[in-house]
Amino acid sequence: MEKVRERVQSFGFPRLLIMAFLCLLIIMMFLLKIPVPLTLSQCIVRIGINMVLSLAMVPGIMAGTGMNFALPLGIECGLIAGMISLETNMTGVPGILAAMMISVPMSIVVGWVYSLLINRVKGSEMMVSTYTGFSVVAIMCIGWLVLPFHNESIVWPIGDGLRTTITLEKWYDRALNRLFAFEIVGVEIPVGLILAVVIFCVLMWLFMRSKTGMMMKAAGANPEFARANGIRVDSMRTLATILSTVLGGIGIIIYAQGFGFYQLYNAPLMMAFPAIAACLIGGATPRRISVFNVVIGTVMFQSLLAIATPVANGLIPEGNLSEVVRTIVSNGIILYALSHMQGGKR
Repeated sequence: MEKVRERVQSFGFPRLLIMAFLCLLIIMMFLLKIPVPLTLSQCIVRIGINMVLSLAMVPGIMAGTGMNFALPLGIECGLIAGMISLETNMTGVPGILAAMMISVPMSIVVGWVYSLLINRVKGSEMMVSTYTGFSVVAIMCIGWLVLPFHNESIVWPIGDGLRTTITLEKWYDRALNRLFAFEIVGVEIPVGLILAVVIFCVLMWLFMRSKTGMMMKAAGANPEFARANGIRVDSMRTLATILSTVLGGIGIIIYAQGFGFYQLYNAPLMMAFPAIAACLIGGATPRRISVFNVVIGTVMFQSLLAIATPVANGLIPEGNLSEVVRTIVSNGIILYALSHMQGGKR
């Protein structure tokens, strides 16, 4: 009994509880005769398109700046890069790669500027980053109206500014998802998307074990000890902020192509919260994280969202409750994750 208790404690009771709830939803999915292949296909896609956004939390936590609630900074850079790629009619996988490359220099500049603020507010990073993220989304609501885009497919037919939602059918709608894709018993396997996610996860895993990554960990774990050993703590925090912003920019491009559309204006406002919740559910804390935490957390969080909606509609067929249930489940999981900030072992 004691060994079981120790194993449950080491794994994390919240994670165990969420996994049990996920298993219950899967059982209900079979009992309600919900199309299993279609639901599993949606799970895989949702996990893949959200993974890089969750991965953007890793550098900041390593360097001691905590959860990056200012993820919308990187997301807005990625959206601008995406709009540039659409403006110039870049298509297919090359269009996605071009958008990513365009986003990187913008994200580096924005991340560096933001790091100047982060290094001045040590101890209050998460609170400041929350307001920074909200502020930049509000500023970009004006930006989308005045930026000089002229492609008729992305601007309003009457008036000025870009459309709120821009479908990618003409450019690179699900291009990564369809790359090398195949089916197994009706379940579509988006090989291109999975390969892209694996590449970013492996690169982050290797970075965490590199000399710079170890220095960043030391700076985050014990700044005074790191300074005594010649590590420039502020430089590590700056590098972490830039990396997080870059991953946010790339992540939103992968996210958009996977869903088949870009959403502008207020859409990025709350996008940091699901990414943070996924990391926390996976066992991360504001001071400790691993790639495994990101992967397992994203799998659980996005699977819950993908399965809970059709199960709820099957249980209560009257009316369309999909959006209501999605909001309740997603916000409930986020609230639960944020209330267990110590790695889910309370």
